[in-house]
Amino acid sequence: MVKKEYDVVIIGAGPAGMVAAGYLEKTGVSVLVLEKQFFPRFAIGESLIPRCMDNFAEAGLLEDLQKQNYQKKTGARFVKNGKVVEFDFSKKFGEGWNWTWQVPRADFDHKLAESIQKRGVNIDFGAEVVSAEWESKLWNIESKDPDAVLSRITSRFIIDASGNGRVLAGMLKLEAPAKIYDHSSIFTHIKEEHRLQGKEGTQITFEIIKRGAWFWYIPFSNGTTSLGFVGENDWFHTFSGSKDEIFKQMLDQCDFYKDRFSKQEYLFEPVKLSGISKNVQLLHGEGFAMAGNSAEFLDPVFSSGVAFATESGLLSAKLVARQLSGEVIDWDKEYTEHIQKAINVFATYVKEWYTGRLQDIFFTEDASENIKMQICSVLAGYVWDNKNPFVRNHDKAIRNLHDFLYPEKFQ
Repeated sequence: MVKKEYDVVIIGAGPAGMVAAGYLEKTGVSVLVLEKQFFPRFAIGESLIPRCMDNFAEAGLLEDLQKQNYQKKTGARFVKNGKVVEFDFSKKFGEGWNWTWQVPRADFDHKLAESIQKRGVNIDFGAEVVSAEWESKLWNIESKDPDAVLSRITSRFIIDASGNGRVLAGMLKLEAPAKIYDHSSIFTHIKEEHRLQGKEGTQITFEIIKRGAWFWYIPFSNGTTSLGFVGENDWFHTFSGSKDEIFKQMLDQCDFYKDRFSKQEYLFEPVKLSGISKNVQLLHGEGFAMAGNSAEFLDPVFSSGVAFATESGLLSAKLVARQLSGEVIDWDKEYTEHIQKAINVFATYVKEWYTGRLQDIFFTEDASENIKMQICSVLAGYVWDNKNPFVRNHDKAIRNLHDFLYPEKFQ
C-alpha cells in the first residue's frame, strides 16, 4: 500500500477541482487531486457564462485557456414560434466580463488538468476513492487504481469536486431532495460539414418547444456541435423507441432547427440523463467542503453549472488556505451564504422559466431596455450584485414584472 500526506485532497479534476487546485498551488498549500477517470473524457456542461472568466483568471488558468481558440460566446439566443430574442453580454447591467466560451468539455477539462500539472500539482488519474474517515483532525482516505492497488492518503481538508460522482455526499449520507422539478435530458454531438456563417453557426441558441421543453444548439470552434433536449419527465414519456429514434422524434418538434438537423448523423448514440437536478443537506462540515455539481445542480437552461463549479471551487480554496494558516473561518457566513445566494437566484430564474413567466418576459416587446440589461447580468452569472434589482429582489421581481405585463395570464 502506498502512503501519502497532503494538506488538501481534492476529489475530481473538473473545473471546480482545477480552479481550487490552481488557487491553492499559488498559496503554497500541498495538494493532491484524485480523479476516477482518465482524461480526455466526455462531460456535459459545454456552455460557459462570463462569471467563469473571473474565476479562471484568479486561479491562474486563463492564459492557457485563451490559447485554445475555443468558440467565443458573447450572448445567447432564444427562439419561440419563429421569433428570435438575443441577450448581448456587452449590454448587461453592471461590471464584469462581456464574453466567455462554448467548449467541448473533453478537451477543455483536459487542458485545465494539463495546466495544473505543469504547475507541479499531482493528479492521480484512475484513482477511485473507496473510503474517507475523519479522525483526530485528519482525513484518512483510501483510493484504488484500476489494478486494485490501494493508496492511503492523509489530509487536513477535503474539497469534494467529484461532480455527479458526489463521493462525500454519498459516503456521509448528505443527499437531499432536488430544488427543481424532476426533468430529464438527452443529447449528442454532430459534425456540421456545411455550418452556416455568422451567428447561425456560432451562437448558442435555445429553441422553446413548449413551456416545459426546449432544445439547445451549441457550436464549437472545431466544427463539432452539441445538440440536446431538456424537458419535464411527462414530456419525455410521450416518446418511444431507441434513443436515436427518440432524438429524431423530438427534433421533429423543433420548427426552427428540424430541417437543418433532421438528416444529420450523430457522432455517438444520444445519452439520456434522468433526474438531473441535485442537492445536498450541507455545503461544508468539519474538514470538508462541497464544490460544483457534488453540491448542487439546478438545470442546464441558463448554463450556470460551470460558473457555480468555479465559484465554489475558488471560494472553498480561499477559505481552506486561510484556515490552514491558522485563521478561524466562519464557513456558514463566508461559504454557505455566498454559494446559497447564487443557488437561490438561479433557482428562481429556472423555476420561473418553467412556469412560463420568464419566457413571456424574454419575448415581450414591452419591457424596458434597462430591465433587459438587468436580466442579462443574471444570465452572465453576476448573481451577487445587489445593486441589480433582479438579483436583490429575485424572488419577487420576475413575478411582479410578469403581473404588470400580463395582468390576466396567471389569475
